[in-house]
Amino acid sequence: MVASTSLVDFDARLNYFPTMVKKSDPNSKVVADNRRARYNYAIEDDIECGIMLEGSEVKSLREGKCNIGESYATVDAGELWLVNSYFPAYGQAKAFPHNERRRRKLLVSKRELAKLWQGIGREGMTLVPLRLYFNEKGRAKLKLGIAKGKKVSDKRETEKKRDWQRQKARLLRDRG
Repeated sequence: MVASTSLVDFDARLNYFPTMVKKSDPNSKVVADNRRARYNYAIEDDIECGIMLEGSEVKSLREGKCNIGESYATVDAGELWLVNSYFPAYGQAKAFPHNERRRRKLLVSKRELAKLWQGIGREGMTLVPLRLYFNEKGRAKLKLGIAKGKKVSDKRETEKKRDWQRQKARLLRDRG
């Protein structure tokens, strides 16, 4: 004899076992996103790296104030540096202000640094910051992309694809 189970019994059994739902962590959040980089560059590879910050810079990041749109990364004397990023002064740190446009050291392993060095050694490749965020542990991280600059025709092609995807989604939404 086959026992029949109803949906109510099934739902009750599902609720009995605790689920492993990942709750959103208040420490992890995106501070700055370089959306223009994906338009101007063809991203071939990306890497996550740490960033050395002063206390007032971290406080400024926690407020969500930062700009990495005009910045880039470079390898200098065997170290990786973030150049031309803007971290505004934190209002309550008047006694110990920081330089808003200083070079900031990026933290990567030697193996990852060698990989980046090889990546930018090729013609036309550069290191572009894609996203600055706090991870689950509350540490500031920067996602770097090894990128090659797009030509105007490539940018037009990207724009056409984006428009077609938008139009296709609109048609499917209106039809269904």
